[in-house]
Amino acid sequence: MTEFLQITTTTGTRQDAERIATELVSRRLAGCVQISGPIASTFRWQGKIETAEEWLCVIKTERDQLKGIRDVLAEIHPYEVPELIASPIVDGGEAYLGWLEDQLGE
Repeated sequence: MTEFLQITTTTGTRQDAERIATELVSRRLAGCVQISGPIASTFRWQGKIETAEEWLCVIKTERDQLKGIRDVLAEIHPYEVPELIASPIVDGGEAYLGWLEDQLGE
């Protein structure tokens, strides 16, 4: 049975988010990437509390594609330490998950 994941990452610009989305979908590493933003993020960076406006990418994929997504983010993501959080999709609409699986095939 196929294991599906929802992965999140953030970027500092909409253009970077769109580039990541296009790259992942065109390489069939993701069936869909949704971009939301701008969002407000608060975090500790290099000993200081920072706030930033960011764009959120929500990536739908299969577990088998995680390494490829990790490689693409390492290659093109502009952040020194990009967010990559993968959560299992434990259930979903049968038709949607079937469509997602089809998008990741050759």
